[in-house]
Amino acid sequence: MMNLIELVEAGDVQGVLGALRELTAEQRAAQAAPLEAHFEPGLGNKWVIPSPQWQALAAARMGSRPRPRDAVDWLVNADYLTLTCGWMVDITNLYSTEWRAELVACIAAQSWWGSLHNGLLFELAEHIILDTGCPLPTSDEFIRQWLMNRAERRWRPGRPDHVLGGPRDGNLLARLRNDPFTPTLLPLAVASPKVGVSAYRKDLVAFAAKGVIDRDMLIRRTFLDLTRRTPAVQVAEKLLAGEPLSPSEQDLVARTRAELAGSLISDVLRGSPRPLTDLQALALTPAENAPLLRDHVAMLDRSSLIAAYGQEVLLDLDGAGLLEADVLTEICERVLLRPEKKLVGAQLAWLNRVAKRDATRTGRILTDAALTFQHSDVGLQERALNLVARHLPAVTDEQVLSDLREAAASLNPGLTTRATELLGPPGQDATGPSAGPSDELLRDILPEVPEPAPVRPIDTAAEVAPEVAVLLADRENVVAFERALDGLVRHARLDRGTLSKALEPVMRRKRDLPGSRWSWTPLDTQLDVYDVAAAVRGDEPRTWHVRLRHEDPDLRAFWAAMAIPPTDMLKARLTEAIELIESDAQPYLLALPTHANGAVDAATLVERITEFESLGITPAPIDLAQALLRVTPTDDERVRDAADALRSNAGRRLARWLDQGGAPHRDTTPEKWPADNPIGAEPGRWAPADPCTDHDLPLPPVAAALLGPSGPYTSAGGAFWFAQLPHHRDEMAARLANTRSPQVATPATIPSPRLLPRLMEMHGTAGYATHWQIARRLDGNAKEEDAVVDALLVLAAQGQLDARLFAGQWQALLRTPARATAVLRAAAETGAWATVWSILEAALPALLRDKAVNGAGAILALAVECAARSGAKGSIPEVDEMAMRKGSSQTMKNARLLRDVLRS
Repeated sequence: MMNLIELVEAGDVQGVLGALRELTAEQRAAQAAPLEAHFEPGLGNKWVIPSPQWQALAAARMGSRPRPRDAVDWLVNADYLTLTCGWMVDITNLYSTEWRAELVACIAAQSWWGSLHNGLLFELAEHIILDTGCPLPTSDEFIRQWLMNRAERRWRPGRPDHVLGGPRDGNLLARLRNDPFTPTLLPLAVASPKVGVSAYRKDLVAFAAKGVIDRDMLIRRTFLDLTRRTPAVQVAEKLLAGEPLSPSEQDLVARTRAELAGSLISDVLRGSPRPLTDLQALALTPAENAPLLRDHVAMLDRSSLIAAYGQEVLLDLDGAGLLEADVLTEICERVLLRPEKKLVGAQLAWLNRVAKRDATRTGRILTDAALTFQHSDVGLQERALNLVARHLPAVTDEQVLSDLREAAASLNPGLTTRATELLGPPGQDATGPSAGPSDELLRDILPEVPEPAPVRPIDTAAEVAPEVAVLLADRENVVAFERALDGLVRHARLDRGTLSKALEPVMRRKRDLPGSRWSWTPLDTQLDVYDVAAAVRGDEPRTWHVRLRHEDPDLRAFWAAMAIPPTDMLKARLTEAIELIESDAQPYLLALPTHANGAVDAATLVERITEFESLGITPAPIDLAQALLRVTPTDDERVRDAADALRSNAGRRLARWLDQGGAPHRDTTPEKWPADNPIGAEPGRWAPADPCTDHDLPLPPVAAALLGPSGPYTSAGGAFWFAQLPHHRDEMAARLANTRSPQVATPATIPSPRLLPRLMEMHGTAGYATHWQIARRLDGNAKEEDAVVDALLVLAAQGQLDARLFAGQWQALLRTPARATAVLRAAAETGAWATVWSILEAALPALLRDKAVNGAGAILALAVECAARSGAKGSIPEVDEMAMRKGSSQTMKNARLLRDVLRS
């Protein structure tokens, strides 16, 4: 059999353990000296000995120390140990239960501070305690290591299965709840000032509430931790130890607690929720909180967490008789319309308790509770109505009844029948009943259809430079770009000297090669108007000139694989503008828009080409192509006749273009989309189809590419692509979905927040892709909520909203029902009740079919209100089926309300 040294040199840890198992305690002790002597050169540096040998050596060295004290001393001072304690457990298993219990006692008595192996020592001790049932150590060091071990987010890597103990799944609170050490060690941790517990204070508050630790002890310990750097620290230590305090010391404690409360509450009111845990642990009494009443009322306007704490404190003050009725009314005004159901529910429960406690206050309490009738959540409205019904018999004041009837006018229409039975018709007074607001059918209120602002050419050379400066500061400013480009061409011909002088301040900062050529992207192409201005002045071309940039071999190779039609078109227009300035061949640009969305009025373009004919000028090809893509189709016979009268090639092209209605349009509906039954669409992305045209357009290739196949970088055109194709809204919406497959969207960039507003300003049909761009954002980024609401309402105002299509897309794309419901509610509350109902009516069968989607209760609540406000009648089978089910969930309740509204 190999001896111990040979096994170590072979790196055989299991062999070492087996050899030690065959030896007596005395024989193991005799191995220590030979081991130390043989491996002495490498003992101070583990890198001298290979890792497998080092692990085997560690096992042999520990096993050759048969006295528990010696083994612990060696473990504490060892230079390097493995990450797991499995081999240590195996060695201790060579000894008796009594020996292992003594080892645990030695570990607990040992100072571990500065040891590299605190975690391993604790894990070894924990295993032995659980395995043998030996006494649980209660030293400060052991308790400290226990807390640190339980707070670890994960187990140590490679922890062997035969090693008992360790953190369980879940967070620290869950681990401690299931820990057999908690009942003994946690109270001791709180009681010992040498064991840091500040990091665990939130969990300690929860355990104090459950009675696992003494609440008074936690209060005293928190007071000590918060006063360690104050004059009160010594008194706090006495307080924690349970020593009696003198009257002056008691006064110091009271003053210090008040100062701490004021400081912590000030931090909370500045928006930080972290001091809330300290306040909860301090457990201020109602008497201590009373001077800070207004601060706690102010908390009700802060975040949910802060408001909940303020509400809890104010509830305690009310229970102690320290809250005036006026303050309770103010509290209700601050809380009852908050979106958090838990806060509102707690407030209603509070009002219920007050009404039970003091019948003389019932009238005011019910009036306060009735504020909830204005809440957007019908479940909370119903809860408030139940509160009113419960305590209404105690009300005799007719003014209170009148106020409640008036408040009931704000209830969800599904609750108005019950409210009328309970309170009488809205508006009822001594002279008799009268119809209230809840009975009114509201006409849909939609926004005015946005009209793009007019665009006019720049009148003087001096005005061109500021427009160039605006563009250079805002690369997405399409109007500034178009006016600046046209102004440079126009006034270079009219007054080049004045224009050159005006441009001098703009040109001082040379926009040359970026710090890294890779910091330039196609989105910067429009900024190359700088080169057009340089051509006006006759400046030497910069190294990053629009004509020279793509001669860079790296960039040429990099961008060669990227087809980006809008930026290629911009580059072509800029290059052509430089040529026009150098040749003085054209007085201005035909493609200058007449409207901010890029559109060119047909009559205006006819006038421009007529002027070119009179001057004998042939338009530049890219400029003419862009003008044709922008011209607004028209049925005005006078304009069409004027176009037909043109004799130049450009004029004849314009006449044919107008006759054909402009560039062709393509359907963007995906191939497998169930157009006949949109709500039957399976869940998925359902991205729009590529709107590539198969027509041979009479345009230069760079212009025709704008209507060509989409590529992976087609969304890089940003705002300028909208203005290049202002009459192809749906095609633009599809291209900006940036799809490779009709079923899967793969955006290369996050769409601009201005995408939807720009789409709504465009002309053209709003088909599948336009609806899809809105529907996909219903439950998307909360920052886009306003844009989504506006786009939906504008689409309806334009008469282009297809509710069935939109509903089908929404239910197929649905991810976060609560957010989508909030967006639709925001749209409805602008007055578009019928518009939103048309969407909900179409979507509900899919949302309720089989198993209702999460959040169906809130969707149904909105449907109830929309149906009632818009006067909708009829039935939806899926709603009727849900309404007939047994149960009292919000979904079933609201299904019954909707059924009744539609039948009434």
